[in-house]
Amino acid sequence: MRTEDPLAPARRNIELKARDPDPDRSSLVCESLGAKKRPDLVQRDTYFHVPNGRLKLREEPGGVAHLIGYERPNRTEERESRYRIIETENPTELKAALTDALGVVAIVAKQRRLFLWEGARIHLDRVEMLGDFIEFEAIAPPDSNLSSEESQIRGLRNAFSIAEADLIDVSYCDLALAGRSVEESSL
Repeated sequence: MRTEDPLAPARRNIELKARDPDPDRSSLVCESLGAKKRPDLVQRDTYFHVPNGRLKLREEPGGVAHLIGYERPNRTEERESRYRIIETENPTELKAALTDALGVVAIVAKQRRLFLWEGARIHLDRVEMLGDFIEFEAIAPPDSNLSSEESQIRGLRNAFSIAEADLIDVSYCDLALAGRSVEESSL
């Protein structure tokens, strides 16, 4: 199992999430940008009760599981996320221990089409019970002031013509807890 230096600063990225009213069109935009298609992913995120931020165990069939702790403000515009990722080769035992100690908040299952463009990740997500979403993540180097990552995310938002009404200010976990489908999330 690999882990980060606990004294090292958290990793950072700039993110933006929106409902995706036309996933086929979004795929075409990815192609027109020259974004590199990566293998599709099936992910199951188990969120745990924590006093600060969010903590989830991400499992992918046939892949290594990751425990991800992160903090991100709930707002619709591009926003900074600070996170730590720990690989685990025994997700079943880790999930049982965390469930016993913290309790489960929600489970979010999704299919993710992943594209890479100029260092940014483009996620075209179909989330069970919630609908279709698009998410951008621009990973920041440790010394970044985040201005280039923010600009990159704004550029992607423009390229995909994401309307203000489609922006999502919360996580999939929050949407699942609220029982809101993609159509309701923009109300």
